[in-house]
Amino acid sequence: MGLIVQKYGGSSVADADGLKRVAARIVATKKAGNQVVVVVSAMGDTTDELIDLANQVTPLPNGRELDMLLTAGERISMALLAMAISNLGHEARSFTGSQAGVLTTSAHGKARIIDVKPSRITEAINEGAIAIVAGFQGINQDTKDVTTLGRGGSDTTAVALAAALEADVCEIYTDVDGVYSADPRAVPSARKLKTVTYEEMLELAASGAKVLHLRCVEYARRYDLPIHVRSSFSNQEGTWVVKDHPEGASDMEQAIIAGIAHDKSEAKVTIVGVPDRTGVAARIFQTIADADINIDMIVQNVSAAATGLTDISFTLPKAEGAEATQILNDIKGEIGFQSLQYDDQIGKLSLVGAGMRSHPGVTATFFACLSEAGINIEMISTSEIRISIICRVEDLEKGVKAAHSAFELDVDGEAVVYGGTGR
Repeated sequence: MGLIVQKYGGSSVADADGLKRVAARIVATKKAGNQVVVVVSAMGDTTDELIDLANQVTPLPNGRELDMLLTAGERISMALLAMAISNLGHEARSFTGSQAGVLTTSAHGKARIIDVKPSRITEAINEGAIAIVAGFQGINQDTKDVTTLGRGGSDTTAVALAAALEADVCEIYTDVDGVYSADPRAVPSARKLKTVTYEEMLELAASGAKVLHLRCVEYARRYDLPIHVRSSFSNQEGTWVVKDHPEGASDMEQAIIAGIAHDKSEAKVTIVGVPDRTGVAARIFQTIADADINIDMIVQNVSAAATGLTDISFTLPKAEGAEATQILNDIKGEIGFQSLQYDDQIGKLSLVGAGMRSHPGVTATFFACLSEAGINIEMISTSEIRISIICRVEDLEKGVKAAHSAFELDVDGEAVVYGGTGR
């Protein structure tokens, strides 16, 4: 008997028919002789609709109360799914994040999991029941307030639970058949990957690939937990996220590039006329860090000899742009910079692949194809297995298609996207 943790996204449980289809799949897994723990997201666009409703009530919803509101979405789907499973003749018990023992930090809207103590889940599955857990949520161990984990939080809940329960695999069910070489909504000719390493998936997730959340991949790597990304709308094998590509994986042996990710959710802040002296950059970025704002790419120009001033540009989530600019303006007198520029019409395009380490010429090919497509590069950032650039947002999808073709990742036929609105 194996222990399998399954996670179903909002598009998989978007309506009553979806809930029944998911219930049938869960029961089939149970009948195959496995213990089953299920993590569910809110139905369809429920979370977005609740956020919209909160914003109609007040332009600045209180963080604690907003979390209390948003956790209702997963509670609805978990209870309905338990009912659907019960209707098929199997016992199912639903649990909120706090009941499942998901302990988090206190940051409302973007809490992090500190620990998982799944005693009630273990009890349920040992008694033969199917345990259903509300994703995206937990409880702060100090204040006992309900918290949410931010976008992709249900993926993180599932992998954290799987690690705590020492599950054999964590299956992430979504609205595509696996991890693709690019977003199939933007590149219909994208190829499905059989395997992708934790290292590559971390870079893809950090670069904007929506199929898995960054924190869930970090968790899986830490505990060496296999993730199987597959569709709840078909029975095809999906993509395995593992430590290393299996020996003799013929389609991966010669692969230089695992995938191409793009992200429209970032903005760029440029601090103009920064005094080029020791400690200034540290003060700027410490101030940003103290506000719990994540920074992605950073570029500092060479200072002008005549003025001793330089410009520093960095990217960050658009949602945190207003807060970041306010914080920087508050320390303008202390730092002595001249002005701030804010640009939210940018896009990030990233090339990811472990094969880059041993294949020279990847950078040249990448930049050449972007040049031929008429795309101007504004910022560049690299790691050992990733190259990222910033360009105009209107050029982003054109750049994805150009790079995908340049590295011969296109396949015949079109990838199937079964559901979801992409909100």
